[in-house]
Amino acid sequence: MAFFSFLKTTFINPFAEFIHDSRAIGITLLLCTFISLVLSNWSYSSEWYRNCWMISFNGTNEHLLQIGWLVLPNTVISVINDLFMAVFFFLAGMEIKREMAEGELSTLRQSILPVTAAIGGMIVPAVIYTLLNRGNSFSNGWAIPMATDIAFTLGVASLLGTRIPVALKIFLTALAIIDDLGAIVVIAFFYGGHLQYLFLLISGLILFILWLLQRNKIAFGWYNWILGLLLWYCMFNSGIHATVAGVLFAFMVPSDLLGKLEIKFHHPVYFFIMPVFALANTAILFPANSFSALNTSYSWGILLGLFIGKPLGICGACYIMIRNKYADLPNNTNWYKMIGAGILAAIGFTMSIFISTLSFKNTGEQDIAKIAVLITSMLAMTSGYFWFFAEKSNFKRLKKH
Repeated sequence: MAFFSFLKTTFINPFAEFIHDSRAIGITLLLCTFISLVLSNWSYSSEWYRNCWMISFNGTNEHLLQIGWLVLPNTVISVINDLFMAVFFFLAGMEIKREMAEGELSTLRQSILPVTAAIGGMIVPAVIYTLLNRGNSFSNGWAIPMATDIAFTLGVASLLGTRIPVALKIFLTALAIIDDLGAIVVIAFFYGGHLQYLFLLISGLILFILWLLQRNKIAFGWYNWILGLLLWYCMFNSGIHATVAGVLFAFMVPSDLLGKLEIKFHHPVYFFIMPVFALANTAILFPANSFSALNTSYSWGILLGLFIGKPLGICGACYIMIRNKYADLPNNTNWYKMIGAGILAAIGFTMSIFISTLSFKNTGEQDIAKIAVLITSMLAMTSGYFWFFAEKSNFKRLKKH
């Protein structure tokens, strides 16, 4: 008994407190990214670590595994990016639906500012990237700088405590959710393969059955999960990226179940799926000439699109809406704080890295894009933190005088 008491006091209770802390997700992802980068570039582990994510289930180098009429992901990393990430999108989809039903996106007046801010924050980075890569072979990466990482953004916001007003945190949350929805739409329409209409038709039929179950208030049970798996399989084979199935399935969950399922999926997604995603997708070997390798039009497009374009698009859209009196600044918020929120929204990380894997087929190009995303995200984290911190310091100095 003494041993179990020691175990509980020393390990279990501190761990439970950690995972319930709003900063824990960001800290965990940063730690996993650091571990992955070290293992990828340490001579003793570099080759086996990077290769372990590429292991195939049938011993070939093929991306797809065919068993009879079944076609499934065939490598560890494809299972993570196609199947595990569908679960992440399922959680994101439930959050979007809940916010639309009863949260910050439930009325036009509440939603108009974060919605327009998110749209501006997606369009301007994409335009900057496209201008820098117009007509070259990297133009397909235009969506990489569009994304905001909700976990990191809100994690840094939590670290700032009262320096960020509650209303501004709510605005940031709503913006990040809409941003996720925008990324999902972009992935569905621009980053799929050749469309397979039979699988699309079956996907539509499954969604119709799920809608009927929801409409007729038939209890959500095992048959819904079976239909959800079938929906994922059909999406995986349809030419539309399989992760979209997670969002579509989330919208078929009854509203009264959303909170309960979000709680159930929160820890597995953020403390297993996302860390594994970070470990697998940041297994990047830094090139010997890293600085010159990063001096490419697409890495500059990512850096400038995220770090400059994101705050510019968000604040520009907000300025237009507020000046024309369609919306108001969040309570206790000034334009200095709004610019800080725009800087924090430039943390792309998870979604930007994910879109990098879809944008480029060449592994070297993917790695350079991921490095650019990592550098920009770290820059946005530190800049956003010190931006808010400097405002507080300046306010204190002004009070003294």
